Amino acid sequence: MSNVFDPRPATHAVASQTRAARATREWQQLDAAHHIHPFSDMGSLNKVGSRVITKAEGVYLWDSDGNKIIDGMAGLWCVNVGYGRKDLAEAAYQQILELPYYNTFFKTTHPPVIELSQLLAEVTPAGFEHFFYCNSGSEGNDTVLRVVHQYWASVGKPGKKYVISRKNGYHGSTIAGASLGGMGYMHEQMPSQVSHIVHINQPYWFGEGGDMTPEQFGLQRAQELEAKILELGAENVAAFIGEPFQGAGGVIFPPSTYWPEIQRICRKYDVLLCADEVIGGFGRTGEWFAHQHFGFEPDTMTLAKGLTSGYVPMGAVAINRRIADALIDGGDFNHGLTYSGHPVAAAVAVANIRVLREGGVIDQVKHATGPYFQDTLRQALDGHPLIGEIAGAGLVAGMQLTEDAKTRKRFANGGDIGLQCRDHCFRNNLIMRATGDRMLLSPPLVISKAEIDELVGKAKLCLDLTAKDLGLL
Repeated sequence: MSNVFDPRPATHAVASQTRAARATREWQQLDAAHHIHPFSDMGSLNKVGSRVITKAEGVYLWDSDGNKIIDGMAGLWCVNVGYGRKDLAEAAYQQILELPYYNTFFKTTHPPVIELSQLLAEVTPAGFEHFFYCNSGSEGNDTVLRVVHQYWASVGKPGKKYVISRKNGYHGSTIAGASLGGMGYMHEQMPSQVSHIVHINQPYWFGEGGDMTPEQFGLQRAQELEAKILELGAENVAAFIGEPFQGAGGVIFPPSTYWPEIQRICRKYDVLLCADEVIGGFGRTGEWFAHQHFGFEPDTMTLAKGLTSGYVPMGAVAINRRIADALIDGGDFNHGLTYSGHPVAAAVAVANIRVLREGGVIDQVKHATGPYFQDTLRQALDGHPLIGEIAGAGLVAGMQLTEDAKTRKRFANGGDIGLQCRDHCFRNNLIMRATGDRMLLSPPLVISKAEIDELVGKAKLCLDLTAKDLGLL
């Protein structure tokens, strides 16, 4: 039988296969016939067929062929409390029975969104007392733009319109979110971009630091913000937005000098500092929010993913008191979504945050499993011929594929090598993401030390197999 996948309806030959294989084949055929996947080459995908995930528990997934897979990416950076939580399912079920939906327009609210807002005010840093709700991080960053512009208009500075972001930053896939993001391949497929958004270079020392020390490079890249503000005119610049660490860009952790200098510049020129905490929020680095790990204080935070641990879609923007007061006194805020503050999503978010806080999950990441993961990963890959850098904290790590670690020489075809390594991961029942020439891990926060050993062991195996392909082992 040919190895090329045929998306046409099953034939009698397919029907004669084992029941499990026939089920997989039929799912793949239906998927190919009707489903367009995100960020995918559908022609190539349909030739081989999608992997069909059928169930999950803890840190593991199972596919339709019965393979047990360890999820080193917590879904898409989001399943912080792990799969199969009955308490989250019960919260959703009870809320669906009581009030499955009502909107928060027209002078209306409901208990779940009130309770969630109070709880978020307790777990976010001091000064964050107000929250606007949406359905995703992309919508959250759209909302940030609206909040920023409404704020400056409310305080009598409507000329402040420019928002500065970074190349290779990721802020979502809507037109506004992708405009904020600095990924050119996304911009190429957009018919237009949001105006008054400009980009500066990223703080990627390994790839772009040259002969500078990390500390020198961090200051130099932060000072590009000051140069851009002066170029545009401080009276025209509304905000700077950045991920505390770049997630989809490759888990790039900036040098220690970077964020304090960014904050100093924002305060000097009266520019709002907006943290995209979609990936870093709710415990990923061992702190509630990743900006706390880096030691700066934002004016807004974009939240999603870990807000509900991915059990239902929800996003939010946390707004500090100074900005919120201006919005409250500034008249109509003409922005909203049908599902803003959805009662079922809010109920699940409340249950999720209680697990993170009362279950001690984030404390466990900070003091036990996070350090263990970082140490175990570095010990396993110390001196590995493919690895030039491991960046990370808590339960997130980015591993740089490199031709020569000492000189920081990258492979000319590093992206291809990353995909080659990812293919080995697929075959060995590991989810490890490839972003260009960096391999990424971000497992559920409830992972145990024994499961970390398994995760790191499989990651090393797949890197070893890739090195062997290249003749390096």
